[in-house]
Amino acid sequence: MLIVMSYNAGEEEIDAVVKAVEEMGYKAKPIPGGERTAIGVLGNTGYVDDVIIRDLPGVQEVIHVSKPYKLVSRAFHPQSSIINVCGVEIGEGCRPVVAAGPCAVESEEQIVKTALAVKAAGADLLRGGAFKPRTGPHTFQGLREEGLRLLALAGKESGLPIVTEVMSPESVGIVAEYADLLQVGARNMQNFDLLREVGRIEKPVLLKRGMSATIEEFLAAAEYILAEGNPNVILCERGIRTFETATRNTLDLSVVPLIKELSHLPIMVDPSHATGKRSLVPPMSKAALVAGAHGILVEVHPEPEKALSDGPQSLTFQGFDKLMEEVRKLNQFLGYGAEKDA
Repeated sequence: MLIVMSYNAGEEEIDAVVKAVEEMGYKAKPIPGGERTAIGVLGNTGYVDDVIIRDLPGVQEVIHVSKPYKLVSRAFHPQSSIINVCGVEIGEGCRPVVAAGPCAVESEEQIVKTALAVKAAGADLLRGGAFKPRTGPHTFQGLREEGLRLLALAGKESGLPIVTEVMSPESVGIVAEYADLLQVGARNMQNFDLLREVGRIEKPVLLKRGMSATIEEFLAAAEYILAEGNPNVILCERGIRTFETATRNTLDLSVVPLIKELSHLPIMVDPSHATGKRSLVPPMSKAALVAGAHGILVEVHPEPEKALSDGPQSLTFQGFDKLMEEVRKLNQFLGYGAEKDA
């Protein structure tokens, strides 16, 4: 339930509504707006009787929200959220950002070389995996804490904020020491203990859509993070599992404008994991931006044929340079203005 206060409602009236909600056994979350304050009612599992609330002084309207997500919805938060990652702004009205780097950190030489190359081409964030959730247990699982250290070193060398995946509640603390943006991967989208844990930290979170997740499940997963107090969440579409086998997954670009209708959170797209094919990454990157994505994540490797994971979907340095040239032109066409210097 969402309680909309009148534009001239004072602190005493807002406090009275909050107290009434809490006396009903629910949690009240005031949401200050540009013109008026709204109060979200959390903790209910069914219909909330609003008889006590609707006649309180200062209450303009009571809106019943039937979806399992509230804090992430436009009803609770009409204004689009802008998430700041070490000075890089991500969200509606901002120039779309590009996060680039290898699927996995393999060595100091590999990650530093890649970081400097993607920075020179115009990337905004450095991506790379230190902990790698793989389908097969005998495949490369990442360098773990050593990978985090190398990723941080590459970030410092290039001046790029880093995004990397966290896989368990127990590892949130160590990953947060190194990363500027913590990624919750598709396989962990419904790892609710992990979602709660990243919701308790101050670092922003990149939440990827699960391989078979509906939009409602995707947004409900984000709700777990916001409900713990962390509002800095960026959603990411990375393809879903369908009957099609020609591509690694099926990239659902319709989710971009749909999410923007339903939620105030930014939405990015990962065309590398979605398609699994190097040749498809550039066209789907541009298609994502045309659809309105607030950014893209692209895998880049100095020698994709030698990559320890996801080589077939990784761009070469030359391929990434070409993509960034095209992205700059596309952004100008889309009206984002002058690009930063590469």
